[in-house]
Amino acid sequence: MEQKKLGFGLMRLPVTDPDDPASIDIEQVKEMVDAFLERGFTYFDTAWMYCEFHSENAAKEALVDRYPRHSYTLATKLHSSYIDSKEDRDRIFDLQREKTGVSYFDYYLLHSINADSYQKYEELDCFGWLQEKKAMGVIRHAGFSFHDSAKLLDRILTAHPEIDFVQLQINYLDWDSEWIQSGKCYEVAVKHGKQIIVMEPVKGGTLAKVPSTVDRLFKEYDQKASVSSWAVRFAASLDNVMMVLSGMSSLEQVLDNTGYMDDFKPLQEEERRLIERAAELIKSSITVPCTGCSYCTDGCPMKIAIPKYFSLYNADMQECRGKGWTPNGNYYQKLTETFGRASACVACGQCERVCPQQLPIIAYLKDVAKHFEG
Repeated sequence: MEQKKLGFGLMRLPVTDPDDPASIDIEQVKEMVDAFLERGFTYFDTAWMYCEFHSENAAKEALVDRYPRHSYTLATKLHSSYIDSKEDRDRIFDLQREKTGVSYFDYYLLHSINADSYQKYEELDCFGWLQEKKAMGVIRHAGFSFHDSAKLLDRILTAHPEIDFVQLQINYLDWDSEWIQSGKCYEVAVKHGKQIIVMEPVKGGTLAKVPSTVDRLFKEYDQKASVSSWAVRFAASLDNVMMVLSGMSSLEQVLDNTGYMDDFKPLQEEERRLIERAAELIKSSITVPCTGCSYCTDGCPMKIAIPKYFSLYNADMQECRGKGWTPNGNYYQKLTETFGRASACVACGQCERVCPQQLPIIAYLKDVAKHFEG
């Protein structure tokens, strides 16, 4: 089944309670799934822990129970944080098939490989296990998502040439980042001849809500194109990229993304130069480059809403100087009625160990506390 190049990421689904990722608005998700499929797009991406472990269930209710199996492609993942034995691999895999309601997964990934998790995946022979699942027919394509250096990626792909594909964080803001190394990791994957699935092309919404200077830059070139379309097209224009995932949380986003990706046109050289300029402008304005994945919140002993606080902090830091009052401080105080304050951080380091972006979260939380509580 030939697929269009846009995938539906089931990570940031619409919710009925903004403070509860598990309160998925399933009726709205059904509308989004219907529109996505009606426009000829078929790839859906979920994972064991997305939406507080409810994303796979939502995939079943909105997609699997309502459409024939041949009409869509489904991917999910196994995360190292939830396995401590070889038996755990099969236990979770069987539960994932039960939760999604499918007998096989088109794409299956070892989730969020970095230096630490790679060691566990090797100790539990997860790469060999993937090949066993392929031989059994319950996995069609085996790969992994990756959050670390290009050097480590090269080592892994050299050790495991049997891997079918890799999923990388690629966007125009992280392309030259010394931490994310989007460009360098992309080059490694191409060198090894691997198909690439792109995650975070819009960097958790950061590249959909750009500074006014960047917005004007894009609108002057093409008034009709949405800001996020530039980010998705940047990733989709790269060679070896087979799919670009977008974590869509509204029907409006589905219609926009499928609109410009229906008849996808790769970037022209003039557009590439425009994006390079946009990246320069954005880098000068973002304070905390958080993507809002929320890996850091699971296990935080103080229940701190880290991504929410960083989002408010970034928004407040991007406000026009001299504007005076902004609502962000009020939003912060409201959140602290449910979650721990930024100043409650005990510097245990749990968040930094699991952060895909390798951010100095503890230091950033001190800045947030000073800004909103000082």
